[in-house]
Parts: sequence; structure tokens; C-alpha cells
Amino acid sequence: MNDLMKMLHVKGRRDFLRGSVLGLGGLALDLMTGCKSDASKKAVVAAMAEEVNRPLVNPHFMPRAKRVIYLFQGGGPSQMELFDYKPKLYEMHGQEIPPSVIGKNRISGMVSNQYSFPLAMPSATFAQYGANGTWLSEHIPHTASIIDDICLVRSMFTEQINHEPAVIFTQTGNQLSGRPCIGSWLSYGLGSLNENLPSFIVMLSKGGGDQPISSAAWSNGFLPSHHQGVQFMSTSDPVPFLNNPAGIDRMDRRRALDYIKQLDRLQNETWHDPEVESQINQHEMAYRMQMAIPSITDLSDEPQHILDMYGEDVLKPGTFAHNCIIARRLAERDVRFVQLYHLGWDHHGGLQGGIRRATKQTDQASAALVKDLKQRGLLDDTLVVWGGEFGRTSFCQGKLTPESFGRDHHPGAYSMWMAGGGTKAGLVYGETDDFAHNVVKDKVHVHDFQATLLHLMGIDHEKFTYKEQGRRYRLTDVSGHVNHALLA
Repeated sequence: MNDLMKMLHVKGRRDFLRGSVLGLGGLALDLMTGCKSDASKKAVVAAMAEEVNRPLVNPHFMPRAKRVIYLFQGGGPSQMELFDYKPKLYEMHGQEIPPSVIGKNRISGMVSNQYSFPLAMPSATFAQYGANGTWLSEHIPHTASIIDDICLVRSMFTEQINHEPAVIFTQTGNQLSGRPCIGSWLSYGLGSLNENLPSFIVMLSKGGGDQPISSAAWSNGFLPSHHQGVQFMSTSDPVPFLNNPAGIDRMDRRRALDYIKQLDRLQNETWHDPEVESQINQHEMAYRMQMAIPSITDLSDEPQHILDMYGEDVLKPGTFAHNCIIARRLAERDVRFVQLYHLGWDHHGGLQGGIRRATKQTDQASAALVKDLKQRGLLDDTLVVWGGEFGRTSFCQGKLTPESFGRDHHPGAYSMWMAGGGTKAGLVYGETDDFAHNVVKDKVHVHDFQATLLHLMGIDHEKFTYKEQGRRYRLTDVSGHVNHALLA
């Protein structure tokens, strides 16, 4: 192969155009300045360096948090059944929701043929808890016990009304698949705190519900592939194929990886493909994980009173309780971002039973995680996030009966909470109308939440970008503001 053909194979169109533009720019600078000094060369070199995407590595400013545990509740938890007490709903149960309340809010296709929209009172009683007397549902007594440690936001809103785009929007800042998620951004930008474990780990609960969820929610998008979330499976062996096959010992695996690495290096010298480096990183990570993972998943060293705190399902791999205690053990080992997904909050019908089942599976373990981190001195620099992709309607979906009713998707208002990591403990932020249908005070958009999360990790969301296909992308897309009222 001659040199020209080799260059065409090695260099992609984007690389060629970038190099051409920069080269022409340098020549133009020489002509404009009328000199043959090194100034133009330096300008070209600086421009070329600016074009290269480099990890942030060091934060923009002093971070409040070192790591994040995100307890994502897929399906859309009903705000008025959990966190947003509205006496008006009890008073007006069965009456039509006022047209002024619905306004121009979007409704989903599941109620587009519905001609009556009766208000439905919450399937729960409420009481006041904590130093500030915060109203909380009977369904979440364990969360009520930590209300003075959490920052409750009742004024979240989003732009998406269906599950998949709403989940993707919350995790990546855009409704379309293909962008990096929060965990991948942090892995790329801040790197790993523990070289023996992935910086971004994902766990899905089993038994929560049959609502599907796409791996695009923990995708690396256009970032190098080794920043994608590593999914732990809901089994006693959480990482498939990590253990050596029968007859293969650790030294055999090491020798094999060394030979593969040599071949990869040769390949990379020819093609300069960043994915080759990602493959090398992934192989080496898998080798180190062989030693690290067993010590994390073995709960035999946990005291019984700690296991009891998380609930009766804590020893069952794949349950939310089990995933929560594993998340705490990962936080102890400085994993940067741990994402837990629990499905089962999509209650279009049978809400009374569905909400009890979902809270029974999640309430105790969520509160136990916060308590456990706090007693170990980890809560101060660990940000815990609890929330879903949107809320539910205050009116009933389908027929309202004493025995059963449902609520549709609602992006206009919902609740979430955060704990630790520099957030303001005991704060209740934001307010909705008398029907928990519209935010009337201190709105918090999804991009605001993302900007605030990055700020807590020491990152300026407007400066943290990655150039792809000629455009600079960021997690918060083109909007978002840090909400300083939520910070301690």
C-alpha cells in the first residue's frame, strides 16, 4: 500500500477536514501578518490542541461530593400519594378537575379519548414529621424517619410525557438516545477513584415491574466506550464471564491479556482508533475486578443489625434492598457513580395496591442507605438521589371506583429528594397548586437538577463539553441553572 492510500485508510473524513482547516488557517495567518515567524505555527498548534477532547480530570472548583448513588424509580411515582399533601383532593374527590388547572398541559394518548377527568384523592393518609413538620404519606414511614437529613424538591418538571424519552431525558439531557448519561459524563470528566472497579456501575431491581428500560439510559453515547455503565446482574454472580473457566488460572489469564494487549497496540499504531484503547482498558478492568468483586458481593461480614436495617430482602440478590447495601459497599470503595433502577411505579390502574407494593420494596432500603452512609461518615461527600422520570395526574385515568383507580403520566409537576453531598438537609423546596398538578413556586427543570448535580461534583456544566461532529455537547444541552437554594 502506498503512502497516500495508507493515509486515506488511517485518516477519517473528519480528521482530514480538521487538519485542512487548521493548516489553511495557519497559512492565512502567515499572509496576514506578513512574517515567517513561529507565531502562525504556535497558533495552529494551539488551535489543534483546543480541538482535542480531553477529560476534565480536575474539577473546576472544590466539589461538595465525591460520588453519587442515584436511586431511580422508573415509571413515575405519584407525588400526591407520597410527598405532596393536598387536602383539596380529598375535598373534591370525584369532581371534575377545573379546566383552568389543566390549562394547556399535555395529556398522553392513554386519556385522549377520556371525556371525564374526575379528581382522585390520594390512597393514603398524611402526617407531619421532622423538625419542620413536613407532611408525608403513610406509605413511606422509613423515609419520614430521615426527613431531617434529606432535601425534598416538590417542584420538578420535565418536557417528556412517555417513559422511554423521559428516562433518557433525565439521564442524558436529551430525549433521543445516543447522548452520554450522567454517570458516563462523570466517569469521563473526573475519572476513577478506585482503579480496581469501574467508575460507573448500574444495578436493576428484579420484581419491581414489567416496564421495559433501555440500556441507552446508562450509555456512554459518543464518549469512549469504557465510560459506559457496567451492569451488575441480578444474580449471585453479578458480572457474567468474569471468573476464569475451569482449568484456567489467574496467571494464564494474565499472559493471555498481555498478548492481546500487544496485538491491540500494533493495531492502534496503524489505525489510531480510540476504541482500541477502550478495549485495552476494559480488559484490564475485568482482570482487576476478578479480585475486587467477590469482596463486595460477600455480605457475610455485615453485622446482623445492619442487614435488618435494610429489610428482609437484603440477602436476595437483585432485590432493591440488596442493591442498596451493595451500593453502600461500592461507595465505601469510592466508586464514582452507582445507579440503581427500580421499576414498578407506572400505576395506570390499581394504584392503591401498586403504590403499597412499590413502597414496600423501596422505602425501608432507601432510608437505610442514607442512615448507613451517615453513621459511617460517608454521607457528607456522597450525594444520594431518589426520583423518577415524571409524576402522575391528579385526575383519574379510566373509571373512578371506590375499589380501584389509576393515574396517567404527568410531566408538569413531580417530587424527588436528595441527601448528603452538599445539599441542604431538612429543606422542602418548591410548591405546586392545590391539586399537585402545576408548579406555582420555585420551578426546577430537569436541566437545573443536572446542572446542580454537576456543581456538587465540582463541575461547571456550561464549561464541561465534548466536541462531536462539529458541535460541543454538554449534559444540560443548551439550558439549565445551578439551584443554589438546594445547597448547604
